[in-house]
Amino acid sequence: QVQLVESGGGSVPAGGSLTLSCVASGNAYARGKMAWFRQVPGNEREGVACVDNEERTFYGASVEGRFTVHKDRAKNTLYLQINALKPEDTAMYYCAADSGYCSSALREREFTYWGQGTQVTVSS
Repeated sequence: QVQLVESGGGSVPAGGSLTLSCVASGNAYARGKMAWFRQVPGNEREGVACVDNEERTFYGASVEGRFTVHKDRAKNTLYLQINALKPEDTAMYYCAADSGYCSSALREREFTYWGQGTQVTVSS
């Protein structure tokens, strides 16, 4: 089992920055890859970023260049640095984990473990 707890969301003006955190615990093998997804009510979850144990990173097309994912192994924490926030970035952001390696597809079904989410709201 893996437990994931997100934090760092909030309300920010467009153009601002946020850093989201996800503290992980439990089976380290099952956390070989960790990712961020986001979801707007009524829509499917969108893959934002993924990093695996080989330090490969993948980003969703809508966020590449503005978002940076980083995993601090010593702290068992996954981070998502978000810059140049846009109103369309408003969503619930979820941390996810599973064994294996990241793929560029960033598919929700590739992840078994999920956190409860942290809300990001960007005002124009």
